[in-house]
Amino acid sequence: MSLKQVTTPLTDEAVAELRAGDRVLISGYIYAARDAAHKRLYELLQKGEELPFDIEGAVVYYVGPTPPKPGQVIGSAGPTTSGRMDPYTPALIRVGLKGMIGKGLRSQAVKDAMKEHGAVYFAAVGGAGALIAKSIVESEVVAYEDLGAEAIRRLRVENFPVVVVNDRYGGDLYEEGRARYRLAEE
Repeated sequence: MSLKQVTTPLTDEAVAELRAGDRVLISGYIYAARDAAHKRLYELLQKGEELPFDIEGAVVYYVGPTPPKPGQVIGSAGPTTSGRMDPYTPALIRVGLKGMIGKGLRSQAVKDAMKEHGAVYFAAVGGAGALIAKSIVESEVVAYEDLGAEAIRRLRVENFPVVVVNDRYGGDLYEEGRARYRLAEE
């Protein structure tokens, strides 16, 4: 495994360099969005309407942060289960989404869309929300304020720590990990 640094928006070339198992530090802007926001984004796409942010090369973080304490930019910001976004994700990848951050497995439809259109899925460490929040230096609600913690936020991040789980070539860190344990048992 290697440590790589990427800056958003992600380019096709940057995505092509990432492999399952790479440790990555992300800097730039990412967007926080969860289930309810994804449903609305999907409905906009179905109607042929514009999304409330530029999705070309974007990275979406599946998070609903807690309110910040005085003097903080954001509260605890740990990843949520990515599978809940799976019904909406292939449509977002088709229109330019290049990266997702969350935890847990992705559906085959999401993995197929990542391979076809060149995108990557990163995992953030669950249970480390307070630590992860230290990488977020700005937070601004850009859409769906009525959703509260699930509103879409633009987050400026510096050296946001993640691991590549699924790359654009079909690499899958979770499957590789299971295979290693099976080999160890034999």
